[in-house]
Amino acid sequence: MQKKENCKYIFVVGGVISGVGKGITASSLGLILKNRGLNVTAIKIDPYINVDAGTMNPTEHGEVFVLSDGDETDQDMGNYERFLDIKLTKINYMTTGRVYQTVIEKERNLEYKGKCVEVVPHIPLEVIHRIKEAGRKANADVVIIEIGGTVGEYQNMLFLEAARMLKIEFPKDVIFVMVSYLPTPSKIGEMKTKPTQNAVRTLNASGIQPDFLIARGATSLDQKRKEKIAMFCNILPDRIISAPDVESIYDIPLNFEKEKMSDKLCSVLEASCKRTDEKAWHAWKTFVNHAHNSTEIIKIAMIGKYFETGDFILSDSYLSVIEAIKYSAYSQNKKAQISWVNSEDFEKNPAKLKDLKKFDGIVVPGGFGTRGVEGLISSVRYARENKIPYLGLCYGMQMMVIEYARNVLKLKDANTREVNPKSNNLVIDIMESQKELMKKNLYGGSMRLGGYNAVLRDGTIASKAYAKKEIIERHRHRYEVNPSYIGELEKEGLIFSGTSPDGHLMEIAELSKSKHPFFLGTQFHPEFLAHPLNPHPLFSAFVKACITKRK
Repeated sequence: MQKKENCKYIFVVGGVISGVGKGITASSLGLILKNRGLNVTAIKIDPYINVDAGTMNPTEHGEVFVLSDGDETDQDMGNYERFLDIKLTKINYMTTGRVYQTVIEKERNLEYKGKCVEVVPHIPLEVIHRIKEAGRKANADVVIIEIGGTVGEYQNMLFLEAARMLKIEFPKDVIFVMVSYLPTPSKIGEMKTKPTQNAVRTLNASGIQPDFLIARGATSLDQKRKEKIAMFCNILPDRIISAPDVESIYDIPLNFEKEKMSDKLCSVLEASCKRTDEKAWHAWKTFVNHAHNSTEIIKIAMIGKYFETGDFILSDSYLSVIEAIKYSAYSQNKKAQISWVNSEDFEKNPAKLKDLKKFDGIVVPGGFGTRGVEGLISSVRYARENKIPYLGLCYGMQMMVIEYARNVLKLKDANTREVNPKSNNLVIDIMESQKELMKKNLYGGSMRLGGYNAVLRDGTIASKAYAKKEIIERHRHRYEVNPSYIGELEKEGLIFSGTSPDGHLMEIAELSKSKHPFFLGTQFHPEFLAHPLNPHPLFSAFVKACITKRK
């Protein structure tokens, strides 16, 4: 397949440690190039055997981000969509498992015409095919490819080989950006460059020379160390970009532009860049300014069960929810102070529920399984009875329906089949389309996934927030409100303000404002469509309710 004429490729790789910020770097590079008039798309390569991210534990891997076409992906795909304000598809995400699966399927279908199929070159060639296809589908001027992991790991060798081969094919159109960490040991008090030198040499051993080096560290890189890295890593000093820790990830594109990064990229790529779009750049600067300078605080309790991993709190499990809350708060010139609350704490000590009174709003995000469920239901009841603004997302809506059934309809054993299949009142039940899949243990990629239409009921909180009759939102679930109980629930005041077009699936549940200032849950995940400059309307409605409560 021929690539688009003048299509450019930027590979982003990591050195020294994982979690160094490759995804945010790739997103930021995409943003500054987009603001120079280039059409940019992005790809994430995960070196896992998993076919997708859907079966990975959130406390180990972070949030599963769902694309509009239903692909379950790494959370960096969410960063790409948010920074670039674009929608990506399955072709923009690949894993080792996905690539091998495709090559094996092609071999089984005789697509290799009887050749001996080998790891090299056929796996790298499939990777290259996917990269080109992603660029073609987006009609991209630039494709940014983030290779997961750290150079030197066995897992990403084949992806580096694909990058090397693509560079041979298009020597003027492929560049490499290494994001490397420069530690400052506390007892030494000096930033050390040797680990980065070794990382570059390891990358050289794969046949790749970085064109740019993003120097991550606690503080800015000084000129002396820039020159040292330049000498020993064979990189021009002005292509070594200091990237110190910042208060907000949204500062990073601004910091890159302070070092004229887009000018340098356009020059090295020989790309047809325009002058910076000042209107778009001003909008981004205004957003960042609100992130820094908003002084009025709203206090939000995030109640979940995917926080703890060892001695740490893993907020990455709910990354998109956190960012969606922030965007809506910033748009109101407010700052959201989010507190992580483990639902299991309420099961161990119900008296702790009173601690929720100090919050301006409560969010129960998505989840699976039985752990911490009774604590979630208790917190929902507390929010309803104490008129605290409540937003339930997917599992959070299901907990809301169960709580209402138990405490308003007086169905004391009301539950979800997922937690207690023996309950006499399964107000949340498995979707009919899922039953056969579960019998066959077909879990991976088999939920109700991706974008689906929903119709809104006039005069409701949801319809006022969206200001439209029909919406498309992204889903990731196997269970739904049991149709057998909808009449009873509505009779007792629960409003299903959003449904599937055929009226069968309940998409949004809420209480009227006469009963509660804001008590709303969604079966879908609105957080996946919240962007920095385009906050999601439901999150914005929730934040406004929190502001009103605080006043």
